[in-house]
Amino acid sequence: MPRTIAVSGASGKTGYRIAEELLRAGDQPRLLLRPSSVVPEALQSCEQRRLNLADADALDGALAGCDALVIATGARPSVDLTGPMRVDAWGVRHQVESCQRLGIRRVLLVSSLCAGRWRHPLNLFGLILVWKRVGEQALERSGLDWTVIRPGGLSEREEGLEQEGIRYSGADQQESNAIPRRLVARCCVEALSTPASIGRIIEVTSSAELEPISLEAALASVQG
Repeated sequence: MPRTIAVSGASGKTGYRIAEELLRAGDQPRLLLRPSSVVPEALQSCEQRRLNLADADALDGALAGCDALVIATGARPSVDLTGPMRVDAWGVRHQVESCQRLGIRRVLLVSSLCAGRWRHPLNLFGLILVWKRVGEQALERSGLDWTVIRPGGLSEREEGLEQEGIRYSGADQQESNAIPRRLVARCCVEALSTPASIGRIIEVTSSAELEPISLEAALASVQG
C-alpha cells in the first residue's frame, strides 16, 4: 500500500526532488508549503498544505494521517540573520513536536555537512551550521524513529547520476566535496525504507569514481 509521506520545504530545490522521487517509488507525497511557495509542474497533482510551521494547529492538521515526515526546510540567504534560528532550529522543533503529538514515528531530516561546527565560513550567515545542529538535536532527543541526512555541497546537475556512487559516513567524518540534489533525494527515499538508518546521522557526498552501492549495504560498514 502506498505510504503518505509529508515533505516540508517541498518547493525548495532539494524538497521538490524528494517529492518527485517519492512519486517514482509509488508513495504519495503531501507537500507542506509556505503560502507563497510555487510548486513545480510535475508536483501539481500532489496533495498540498499551505501553512506557517509555527502554527501548531495548522501543522497538526497538515500532518494528520501521514506515515512519515521528511523535513527539507532550510533558511534562505537573507539580510535577516535570524532566519537559520527560526527555520533550521525552531522550525524543525515545531515539526518534531507535531509528530510526537500525532504519533508519527518516522522522521527524516535533511541537514548539512559540518552541522554544529562553529569555525566554518557558512556561519557568517546567521550561524546556520550551529542552528542546524540544534534542529538535529531536537529530533535526536524526540524518541521517534529518526534519521539525519547530512549532504555536502549541493549541485543542480542531473546528468550521469546512474554511474555515480555515494560516499556514506557517520557523523563528523566528512568536511567537503559535493553531491547532486537528485542523489540526496534518492538517498532520503531509500533511507525511509532502510531500518538500519534509524537513529543515525548519515553524511553523504558523491563521486563518479565510486561504485554505486545501496544504503543498506553501505551502513553495514559505516561506523557511527
